[in-house]
Amino acid sequence: MAARRLRHHAEVDILDDVRTYWEADAAGYDAVPSHHPADPGVRAAWAAALARHLPPPPARVLDCGAGTGFLTLIAARLGHRVVSLDLSESMLARLRAKAAVEDLAVEVVVGAADQPPAGPFDAVIERHLLWTLPDPVHALRAWRSVTPHGRLLSVEGIWGSADPAEKVRGWARTRTARLLGRHHDHHAPYPAHVLAQAPLANRTTPASVVLAIEEAGWRGPLMERLSDVEWAIRLTLPALLRALGVPPVFLVVASA
Repeated sequence: MAARRLRHHAEVDILDDVRTYWEADAAGYDAVPSHHPADPGVRAAWAAALARHLPPPPARVLDCGAGTGFLTLIAARLGHRVVSLDLSESMLARLRAKAAVEDLAVEVVVGAADQPPAGPFDAVIERHLLWTLPDPVHALRAWRSVTPHGRLLSVEGIWGSADPAEKVRGWARTRTARLLGRHHDHHAPYPAHVLAQAPLANRTTPASVVLAIEEAGWRGPLMERLSDVEWAIRLTLPALLRALGVPPVFLVVASA
């Protein structure tokens, strides 16, 4: 019993640290093009990827780890009814403001990724969230429970030490970006003690993501590399960065 209480308190402390990090990150989050693409070609490439795999609109879609609305706004523009879940109130405030500018009806919910609002949903979407979670399989199961007859769209990339060659390219991109006067994507490094509790941190690969999705009970996962998205992003970069390419982006779709 005492061990269980200690584990619970540790999980609450980590959740508080995660919330604090993203609350602080919210102010400058949208200044980074990969967080809030301003280029019409990049936005259209992402819209095409979602349109290919979401149910016909108007579907009820849950966006987990919605942040400032990267996927939420795309899905809402496609005609879907989106519920946006995030731990950070400040992130969701920016999402709400952007939706209001475009007159998009979006519902926001403040909460942990593994505690989704009541369904049923026709689809669950997430982008670059799984690597942050202490128990991604648990969260994936929770999403499946509120999407009993729907589908999952999981957008992830290959980061950190997941691929040695990509690690070298990532190092080169970071150094080149600094030479060009570009700053870090976030206000501070992600807390090391939080990363230590996240099994997919720096280890998101197609195999690790698909295995987590299958372990959570989702069926028939299909994966594709979002080459059109990568190409559109690459065209927006300065020549030096364009030569180094962009991190691989992939999408896994599965059925409940």
